[in-house]
Amino acid sequence: MRKKLVGTLLIAAMTASTLAGCGSSNSTAGTSASGGAAETSPAESATEAEGTDAADGEEVLTVWCWDPTFNVYAMKQAEAIYQKDHPNFKLDIQEKVYTDIEQNIITAAEADNYDTLPDIFLMQDNSFQKNIANYPEVFTELSDSGINFDDFSGGKLGDSTAEGKHYGIPFDNGASIMAIRSDMVEAAGLTVEDFKDTTWSEFMELAKKVVDANGVPMLTSSGGSEIVIEMLQSAGASPIVNGEVHLADNAALKKAIEVYKQLIDEGIMVDYTDWDQYIASMNKGEAAGVIQGCWIMSSIQSAEDQSGKWAIVNMPALDGIDGATNYANCGGASWAVSSNCKNTELAFDFLKTTFGGSVELYDDLLPNAGAISSYLPAAQSDVYNQTSDFYGGQAVYKDIVEFAGKVPAINYGAYYNDIRSALTDAITNVVQNGADIDEEIQNAQDAVEFNISE
Repeated sequence: MRKKLVGTLLIAAMTASTLAGCGSSNSTAGTSASGGAAETSPAESATEAEGTDAADGEEVLTVWCWDPTFNVYAMKQAEAIYQKDHPNFKLDIQEKVYTDIEQNIITAAEADNYDTLPDIFLMQDNSFQKNIANYPEVFTELSDSGINFDDFSGGKLGDSTAEGKHYGIPFDNGASIMAIRSDMVEAAGLTVEDFKDTTWSEFMELAKKVVDANGVPMLTSSGGSEIVIEMLQSAGASPIVNGEVHLADNAALKKAIEVYKQLIDEGIMVDYTDWDQYIASMNKGEAAGVIQGCWIMSSIQSAEDQSGKWAIVNMPALDGIDGATNYANCGGASWAVSSNCKNTELAFDFLKTTFGGSVELYDDLLPNAGAISSYLPAAQSDVYNQTSDFYGGQAVYKDIVEFAGKVPAINYGAYYNDIRSALTDAITNVVQNGADIDEEIQNAQDAVEFNISE
């Protein structure tokens, strides 16, 4: 993996992207900027918390993040880029699993003592709203940091924005893609172009032909509410409006569940509750496509014998819904500055210069870490415009960044997990038990409202 982006570009590295969205790293050891175990004395830690080293004039920021080959690597590269113009700058990168980061945040907030927090930390996007709402004292607002937030998609920014204020700078890209088997599509007398910019009704008519020609479902799914939530976001239909739950009166949600049921009933999509079986269905040719966050590409590409047989297009849009688009987001994380940061000017400038302003950084992270940028200007670089052999010569990374730029923002407030759990129950009852859609959506509304009231 050096200069040419070929089909195997993200096989191992984008597994880390999945972990970046899911917080699954198993390592808890502290990591220094050079990659070794960080062993600092209490006095050194106190000095670093101030953002400077009095002995040699170094400017130091501490960082918490997980996954050495993805997020830690990204921070090390950002450090190197910033050091070009700031030779006294250093990062103290401490590797922590995401659950530990969240627990440390909760502990600090409940003790009303934030001295233990780093200067910068990484937070999963689907947890951002919950933590801003529950522990606002943990975060430093970034609205006046000098970062140009217009350089990121509204859909990605929505996760780390509360009441119009920015609390995070987006990192990895979770833009939803529809990956399809071009050979199976062609066996049905169709082309990949036929599947671009479709509505769900148009997609299903095309998909039936692919199913008939190949004897496998058009789509595979990991089950639950994930694809319904992607449909919901693609229409910009927020489930929380002005702090109130809006599921029962959400036309886009009802339409999304209707589409989901039709996909299953007509054999266009198959559900797997076991993740390994879900991945195997792609790798073994037991499905002609998948709709998922772009990090799924690493799993697709593990079937090296399928190189050249896949293509990436945008997802279908909901029919008859105002504001419906072909774009959504699934997964990802963003960088935050803690209230314990003593040198916010330095932290702001570092983030603005690197993750919020360096195409050079993202050009490195794509081939070497498998991180697809959420920073929209990166799509114009030569690296992002190179083609992938695995996807039939398509400039997939440029396309994905452009997809990300068109994702509508929706609001989950602090209740993403509550909403997702309630919708999973509703969808299961509709699809497996033939329950009434309106009744199940009302049940989901009641469940989320109950959890909020607790």
